[in-house]
Amino acid sequence: MKEFFIHMKKKLLTTILLSTVALSQVATVINVTADSTDDKIAAQNSKIDSLNAQQVSAQAQVDQIQAQVSEIKKQQESLQAENDRLNEESARLSAEIEELSKNIVARQESLANQARSAQTTGTATSYINAIVSSGSLTEAISRISAMNEIADANNKMLQDQKRDKEEIAQKQKENNDAINTVIANKQQLEDDAQALSTKEAELKVAQLNLAAEKSSAENEKNALLQQKAEAEKAAAAAAAAEAAYRAKQKEQQEAVKASANTTLQAQVQAATKTPATTEAAAPAAPAATAQPAVQTQAAAAPVATTSRPTYSSSASSYPVGECTWGAKTLAPWAGDYWGNGGQWAASAAAAGFRTGSQPQVGAIACWNDGGYGHVAVVTAVQSTTSIQVSESNYNGIRSIGNYRGWFNPTTAQGVVTYIYPN
Repeated sequence: MKEFFIHMKKKLLTTILLSTVALSQVATVINVTADSTDDKIAAQNSKIDSLNAQQVSAQAQVDQIQAQVSEIKKQQESLQAENDRLNEESARLSAEIEELSKNIVARQESLANQARSAQTTGTATSYINAIVSSGSLTEAISRISAMNEIADANNKMLQDQKRDKEEIAQKQKENNDAINTVIANKQQLEDDAQALSTKEAELKVAQLNLAAEKSSAENEKNALLQQKAEAEKAAAAAAAAEAAYRAKQKEQQEAVKASANTTLQAQVQAATKTPATTEAAAPAAPAATAQPAVQTQAAAAPVATTSRPTYSSSASSYPVGECTWGAKTLAPWAGDYWGNGGQWAASAAAAGFRTGSQPQVGAIACWNDGGYGHVAVVTAVQSTTSIQVSESNYNGIRSIGNYRGWFNPTTAQGVVTYIYPN
């Protein structure tokens, strides 16, 4: 019996020990499993937090670029609206300048005729004779009154002439400012268009990057990443295009600046070396009256001395690269605020310069095509239908040069009028 109890005791102790070991192993397995799951959860949470941070960053980039794009578009709309307003203002001023010019020229002719008449007849002598030859005191008084009315009319004409000249000078300045602003705005619009193209390409990259970060499906993400890579190439191409555009702009500006060093004499000498073409040449004159094929000097014609405004010799009042800038550079005697090319003839006539339809070396050719018009300086003449000029902004070339050789000015770009320097 005693041995039985001892045996049972040993068996019980063994069972207890085995149970303890088994329970210990189970606990260890449970603890290991729990620890592993917590690590995975923590890693997943970290991944989610990182993804959320990337999305926030990508969204901020999208918002920033979108704001830049909106600002550029807003600026473009504002500049375009301003250009529309300024073009309307320039058209109004141009019409007013045209009308004032006609009035000034008409009065100028009347005053010149009166001056010549006074020199021929002797105004003071005629005045005295009219009084002395009167048949009565009443007639003498009547004649004196009539002569005073004529004198008052002349004085009024002189005052009107002075007023209109002051008014046209002010309108020419305002018109020129409007034209210069429109040209500057157009350049800014071109620059903004290039910048907008780059920013829109960058925006597409940022948007695709955000979409890729938000995508949970691996295949969709890969497709988006491929689109992003293509968009990055497009953005790089847009940036390169903008850089090339700005480099070309710089090159053109340097060429324009260099061309301003030319002179009318040099342009005339170059034109005389240009072979004549038969396309626009005038019919040959009889041998007894034959003239040189190319006119290299302006024909001097006796003209009455006219009082003209004093202008600067600088072309700074006109936008660099425009046809008006080129003409003023080669012909410094031209006015400072004569407007667009098509407005120069009217402005010059109002200032007292001769205008006409005969080409002359050194004269300014002014074409009125119903729009902005064009001006150039004549460097050689064969006939009224065959000349050479030096000019700027011909076919978009903004430096000064002879780009057409011999051509017919009457069929070039509207009605042509020549402004003579004497």
